[in-house]
Amino acid sequence: MATVELTRSTFENTVLEGDIVLVDFWAAWCGPCQAFGPVFEASSEKHPDITFAKVDTDAEQELSGALNIRSIPTLMAFRDGIGVFSQAGALPGHVLEDLIGQIRALDMDEVRAQIAAAESELAE
Repeated sequence: MATVELTRSTFENTVLEGDIVLVDFWAAWCGPCQAFGPVFEASSEKHPDITFAKVDTDAEQELSGALNIRSIPTLMAFRDGIGVFSQAGALPGHVLEDLIGQIRALDMDEVRAQIAAAESELAE
């Protein structure tokens, strides 16, 4: 599956509608971004059930700012509409594959329970 370009207007629906969504925040002038691009693309071919998306931080400055992107490349992962991973830096292929395995293995009921508990503590 090829990667899809995300914009401010398509980001939310893409994240909420996908089971697993990986988002690469990048820029054309960024060397590490250029190195990570082929790794990200190759992984998208191995996992057609996952949405692989890219956000051009130069073109989408408002979106990048809203998501607190401070360094690129930054990879964010969402599962069932919930952010489960965010890290700056280019990942080697084997690390990206390991991360995908970890995301697939998440118990989302447990994740939701942890979020609810954290929100409950904040409300007190």
